[in-house]
Formats: sequence, structure tokens, C-alpha cells
Amino acid sequence: QVQLVESGGGLVQAGGSLRLSCAASGSNLIINLMGWYRQAPGKERELVATITRRGTTTYNDSLKGRFTISRDNAKNMWYLQMDSLKPADTAVYYCHLKTGGFIVESPITNYWGQGTPVTVSS
Repeated sequence: QVQLVESGGGLVQAGGSLRLSCAASGSNLIINLMGWYRQAPGKERELVATITRRGTTTYNDSLKGRFTISRDNAKNMWYLQMDSLKPADTAVYYCHLKTGGFIVESPITNYWGQGTPVTVSS
């Protein structure tokens, strides 16, 4: 019923930039929170950033402002702009969607994209 499709990953040199996109398909979506996570080789998945429909954002403090999350509610899409990339940013990046949670009749449901690899070369 709900699918998340990611794009924008790839290979980039250190210091470069990439813009990831996530598109959610499905009808009657009650979007609570949109976000991005990443998982580096041999490490656990970690939160990168989140954004609400109203535009309120949160970030992983360790990224120190290099990443920016945004959204387009009309298109059910959200984005991750990654600047000043470092080799340590190499990971599989996953978009995430949380729906519901506002009323008892619509409980929280979580959806995940398949992941898009980002490789930063030195």
C-alpha cells in the first residue's frame, strides 16, 4: 500500500555534495514524520535528520550542520542535501516515514525505503 522510493546516491569525492530524494506513494497518508537514517559498514543504523509536515527539523548533532533536510508536502517527497562530504559519511542511506499517531483510530506506522548507497572517496 505504501512504498518509499529513494534516489540520488552514488560515488562522490571528499568535499563534494549529493542530494538524496525520497518519494512516498500511497493514498490517504497521514504523515507524522519524515526522515533519513544511515548505516555504515560494520556499524548500527543511526538517525541523520527528521522533518515534520510543518517543517520542524531535527538533526544528528555529530553532523555539525553539513546536512539539510527538506520536504515537499504536495509531492509527498523529502530530501537530504549533503555538503562537505567526508569518507566517514560512506554508508547506505535509508529514508523513513512515520504515519499516524495523531488520533487513536490511526496508530503510528513506520515505513522504510530500500536504501541508497553513498560512497565518499578521499
